[in-house]
Amino acid sequence: MKKTLIITGIVICAAYIFLFVFNRITSRSKTTDFYTEVQKGQFEIAVTATGELMAERSVDIKGPEFAQGRDIRATMIKIQDLIPEGTIVKEGDFVATLDRTELANSLKDAQERLTSMQQQLEVKLLDTAVVMNGLRDIIKNQTFTVEEAGMTFLNSKYESPSVIRQAEINRDQAQRVLDQRKRSYMRLLAQNKTDIYNQNYWISRIDRRVKDLEEVLSGFTITAPASGMIIYKKERRGNKRKIGSMINPMDRIVATLPDLSSMLSRTYINEIDISKIKTGQKVSITIDAFPEKAFMGSVSFVANIGEILPNSSDKVFEVQIKIEGSDPLLRPSMTTGNKILIKMVRDAVYIPTECVQAGVDSIPFVYTKSGQKQIVILGEANEKNIMISKGLEPGTLLYLNNPEKTEKFKLTGTELIPDLKKREKLSKAVNEKYRKKTELIN
Repeated sequence: MKKTLIITGIVICAAYIFLFVFNRITSRSKTTDFYTEVQKGQFEIAVTATGELMAERSVDIKGPEFAQGRDIRATMIKIQDLIPEGTIVKEGDFVATLDRTELANSLKDAQERLTSMQQQLEVKLLDTAVVMNGLRDIIKNQTFTVEEAGMTFLNSKYESPSVIRQAEINRDQAQRVLDQRKRSYMRLLAQNKTDIYNQNYWISRIDRRVKDLEEVLSGFTITAPASGMIIYKKERRGNKRKIGSMINPMDRIVATLPDLSSMLSRTYINEIDISKIKTGQKVSITIDAFPEKAFMGSVSFVANIGEILPNSSDKVFEVQIKIEGSDPLLRPSMTTGNKILIKMVRDAVYIPTECVQAGVDSIPFVYTKSGQKQIVILGEANEKNIMISKGLEPGTLLYLNNPEKTEKFKLTGTELIPDLKKREKLSKAVNEKYRKKTELIN
C-alpha cells in the first residue's frame, strides 16, 4: 500500500512538471517578438487598381441602318445567330444573323398591299377610259344636235314669228345641254385625275416601303467589314451581347474587330485617389493570365465625371492607360493589375505601416526595441510602408507587433505634439475644402 502511494505521488509530480514546462513553452511562443529596422532610401507612392484590357482602336460590326427618310418604324431586333467570341475572321466572313420575323411580315403585308393597289389602279384607269370615251361621244353627238338646231333656226327666217321663236329656243336649249355636258366632263376628268394621282402617290409610297424593307432585310445577315478577332459588344450594364440580345437603331453594334497592335488598360479609381492621377504618369501593368510578364504604360485619359458601376455604391472615375509596345498574347477583356506611380521620393525614412500605433488622442507612435514609446510625425504612405517625417532615425529597431507590458515603455518625442496638432488642423481644412469642391461638382 505504501509502495502504491509513493508511485502515485511520483506520477502526479511528473505530470505537474510536464504541464509547467509545456505552459512556459507555449506562453513563450505566443509572446515572440518581431522587429524591423527603420529604412532610408527610395520610396514609391502609387495607386493600384484592377482593370481590363481593351483595344485603343476597333472597327464596329453593325446591323442594318434605319436611316431617316425610310418608311420603317424603329424597332428592337433580336440577334438570332452569332459566331463565338474570339473567332478570327476575314473581310466578308459571316458574323451574325438577325431575326427577320417582324420585318419579313411587314414586307409581306406591304407587297400584298402594293399588288392590290396596283390592280385597283388598273381597274380605275380602265373604267375611267370607258366612261370618258362615252362622255366624249355624247358631247360630240350633242355638238351635232346644236349644229342641226342652228341650221333649223337659220332656215326658219321666212316662217311665222312663232316658228322662228321655237327654232331659236330649240337652238339655245341644245347649246345649254352641250355646255352642261362639257362642264360635267371637265369635272369628272379633274376628279379622275385627282383619284389617279392619289392612287399613284400611295403606290409610290408603298413601293418605296417595300424597297426599304428589302434593303434593310438584306443587311440582316451581317458580315465582317475587315479582318480580325471577334469581340462581343458590351452594353451599358457591362453585359456582352450574345444570341438573344436585342439591338436598336440607335445602337446597332453587334461586335467589334479590335486593333490588337495598340492596347489600353481601362480601370476605375475611387474618388479619394482620383485627384492624384494625372495624364502622363508611368504605370506598371501585370496581366493575370501571364503573371510572369510585366508591361509598362502611361496614363492617357482621366475622366472628369464620376460614375457608379453596377453592383456598387461607390463613385469611381474611369482611367485609361496606354500600354507601351505590343504583344500577341494580349487580348481584350483580360484582367490587369495597374500600379500608377504618383511620386518617387529619394532618401526617404520609412517603416512598415503595422509598426505605427495610435492612442485615444490619435497621436501616432511606435515601440522601439530600446524600450521607448516614440511619438512620430507621419508622411505619405504606399501599400506596405509609410514615411516618417520626424521622430525616427534610420537603423532604429522597432516592434512589428505590440510588445508585452507596454506601460513600462518610456514616452519620448512629446516635443513633436504641437507640430502634430498644427498638421492635423491644416489637414482638416484641406479635407473640408476638397469636400465642398466635390459637392459642388456633384
